[in-house]
Amino acid sequence: MRCPFCRNDDTKVTDSRATDDGKAIRRRRECQHCGKRFTTYEMVEEVQLIVIKRDGSRELFDRNKILNGLLRACNKRNVTRQQLEDIVIHVERNIRNTLVQEVTSEKIGEMVLAELLTVDEVAYVRFASVYRQFADLGSFMEELQRLMGRKYGNVTGRNGRERGDRND
Repeated sequence: MRCPFCRNDDTKVTDSRATDDGKAIRRRRECQHCGKRFTTYEMVEEVQLIVIKRDGSRELFDRNKILNGLLRACNKRNVTRQQLEDIVIHVERNIRNTLVQEVTSEKIGEMVLAELLTVDEVAYVRFASVYRQFADLGSFMEELQRLMGRKYGNVTGRNGRERGDRND
């Protein structure tokens, strides 16, 4: 690290500690040439994620858009803000761990749906209805039946009907 006072390259670290938010390391340095001290910060450089929208346009990833969609889907549901924050954090972390710089909005939506399903099924259906843009009531019912099948296992009973039917 070059000294900002005398421009000499010979500096030593005298103290290192994490910042309050834990996103950077603060280092106190001392120039071996002029003896002056200065502070540097080291942090992870995050590559900006680009989202490819359905229409082919591209925009910067915005975690607040996911959070706002989740807030609408969870309106009047027993889901905490922290649970929603955790979903956003988990989805963003999973995307960044793939090391890709571009991701489709469809991929993000599917990841959010998978996380939301573990938190609240009604919120899942609400989010899916907007995200998947169901063309008609039939496609909406197919999604509900898929969800019900997942929840109840839809194992066929002796009478040929799936378990979970009201007449079983």
